[in-house]
Amino acid sequence: MPSPGMENGARRCEEGLPPWLATFADLMSLLMCFFVLLLSFAEIDAVRFKKMAESLKDAFGVQREIPAQEIVKGVSVIKQEWSPSVSTPSLVDEIRQQTSAVERQHLDMGGKAELAEDQVKSEMRELIEQDLQEQLAELQDALGQEIDEGMVTVEKEGAKIIIRINEKGSFPSGSARLDPSFQAVMDRISKVLAAKPGRIVVSGHTDDVPISSGRFRSNWELAAARAVTVLHAMLENPNIDPARLLVEGYAETRPLAPNDSPANRAR
Repeated sequence: MPSPGMENGARRCEEGLPPWLATFADLMSLLMCFFVLLLSFAEIDAVRFKKMAESLKDAFGVQREIPAQEIVKGVSVIKQEWSPSVSTPSLVDEIRQQTSAVERQHLDMGGKAELAEDQVKSEMRELIEQDLQEQLAELQDALGQEIDEGMVTVEKEGAKIIIRINEKGSFPSGSARLDPSFQAVMDRISKVLAAKPGRIVVSGHTDDVPISSGRFRSNWELAAARAVTVLHAMLENPNIDPARLLVEGYAETRPLAPNDSPANRAR
């Protein structure tokens, strides 16, 4: 019969690690700790390390800088090869830009297009000017009596027609109430403006005498109130679109004449 420790003629290994392995592992751990401590206590001298690295590069043949005793000088090819001789003139190809007939035609058409555009703009300005003159003449005919009486003035300023309602017969001094007798004038003005396109700006003005009424705190409110009064008088004509109207109040900031006399203040 085989012995208890034998199986198939081979010796059976005992379970677990051999006893000597624990001592060997302790020794290796102590050696690793020893070298780690040596490495942690060491100080690297950067200058000496750099010198050592350079010496290693020189020793292994990786040097890139070659010491030179003298500055390298170039050799003049002209000095070696040049000899005086008679030069022969060389042919030079001269290239000039030429405009073909088709390109010239396109250029002419471009110039004609610019001239046509300028001509169209000029014609548009002439039409606008002619339309303004017609509107001015129509307003002057419709308000001829009031213009003669000095109640209104009609004039053209640039691309605008200005109808000035004078203080005479329109607003009492310091008041924004339109005189009832002036309503017929407003009807004629609104009738002419309703048939013509464009924006209608109603601007209110006063003199420089401070307002002392309890209704208006300043000439600004009086000027704006007068403009609103004229606006409502014009809106009695249903043919005027309210979107065309704009109200402005200037008080005494834009006088027609210096505020130095009653006559000029009335203007």
